[in-house]
Amino acid sequence: MKTRTQAGTGSKTDDLTPRRIVAELDKYIVGQGPAKRSVAIALRNRVRRQKLDEDIKDEVIPKNILMIGPTGVGKTEIARRLAKLVRAPLIKVEATKYTEVGYVGRDVDAMVRDLVEASVRMVRAERVEGVKKQAEEVATGRILDALARGGRVRSGQGGQSFGDTVAALLQSGQTQAPPPEETEEPTKGGDRAELRRRLLAGELDERMVEIEVEESRFMTLPIFSSAGMEEMGMNLQDMLGGMFPKQRRRRSVTVADARRILVDQEAERMIDMEQVTGEAVDRAEQAGIIFIDEMDKIAGRERGVGGPDVSREGVQRGLLPIVEGSTVMTKYGPVQTNHILFVAAGAFHATKPSDLIPELQGRFPLRVELSALGEEEFVRILTEPKNSLIRQYTALMATEGVELEFTEDGVAEIARIAAQVNEQAENIGARRLHTIMERLLEEVSFEGSDISPAHVKITAEYVGERLAEVVKDLDLARYIL
Repeated sequence: MKTRTQAGTGSKTDDLTPRRIVAELDKYIVGQGPAKRSVAIALRNRVRRQKLDEDIKDEVIPKNILMIGPTGVGKTEIARRLAKLVRAPLIKVEATKYTEVGYVGRDVDAMVRDLVEASVRMVRAERVEGVKKQAEEVATGRILDALARGGRVRSGQGGQSFGDTVAALLQSGQTQAPPPEETEEPTKGGDRAELRRRLLAGELDERMVEIEVEESRFMTLPIFSSAGMEEMGMNLQDMLGGMFPKQRRRRSVTVADARRILVDQEAERMIDMEQVTGEAVDRAEQAGIIFIDEMDKIAGRERGVGGPDVSREGVQRGLLPIVEGSTVMTKYGPVQTNHILFVAAGAFHATKPSDLIPELQGRFPLRVELSALGEEEFVRILTEPKNSLIRQYTALMATEGVELEFTEDGVAEIARIAAQVNEQAENIGARRLHTIMERLLEEVSFEGSDISPAHVKITAEYVGERLAEVVKDLDLARYIL
């Protein structure tokens, strides 16, 4: 197991300087420089903290961030891209989900449990990737044995566990005896080498083999906590230490599918889940990030008896100990939240950050305002990011043999109309571009398979014709939500 000093660090993370983090975010998000810089500094401080001496490291707490800005300006996108950029567990939750049931709603501790689950999945995937080559070798050997025996892959277990033996005794009078082991002579060395060559070359991928697939027994049990009922998945196989054997069933699949299934099966056997969970809990504690969206929806103080304000303040007081630093019980053990980085976001158009309770305000010392997007930013959003809408629609229609060409004046006209609709209707930021593009390309998308191959040029005149009714109509919301 990694020590606390090593948790959440690595060469890739060390290379992510604040400037590089901002540069990576610039590939997908237009503008919002202050927000990117604050997030980059916060992430870099996580790496710096891991290199401190033990006597001061625990005293350095993360500086939580509150991002303020209208909808559709990139707050959630920053969180999504961070999840793919840093080697740290990250989850995104909506603050409103904790007000859906009763006054408080779902237990706020659930966000920490979700973070630990994400950390376990991340560490497990890394461990599986580390033993993948060994698992592939074992899986290849089992498939070669199966092909030599006529297409049946035996289970990889060398012997029976206590649970397997008990199950066999209990089922001995209900099931037929297993078929005797094959007694064919092993394939000669030269033949096996040739068979291996053909297998690795993919020449046998379509051949059918019979394999045994292990299936763990999962059961979901209701767990009553102090704040309500949470469902926690429990693997009875792990709980009872093999008392209940894993179910196995035979499947006839192609060699290609057999390799994939057996590689996963062998990799699972090679990793130590106890070490995985230990490292995952440590990584969640030391490098975890929780992104809380819609923070403005719970902003409000109790002003009277009853009403939604009670629920809002109740959620804030539920969040307070989590953000301040507390210990949350999970099925993997206790998890401390002292060094988890919290990034909150909200539009705050109907409320303001000062409507939060003072204790919670103090736990988000860094506040960043994201600016609204205009016509100029829309042009950049349509053209600059690696996943821009123009690139997406061009690639989609290319699968039908339809080539889309967006001219410069056409892109400018799309941006102008999107900005105009945002001014006269509800301002939903860059999300307006999605609805504009859908209406603009509705006819091409519908008839794409019938007119293929074709070349469609999207000019300013084309955009004006397709969106003329939208621009003229006073009730723009009828056409574009």
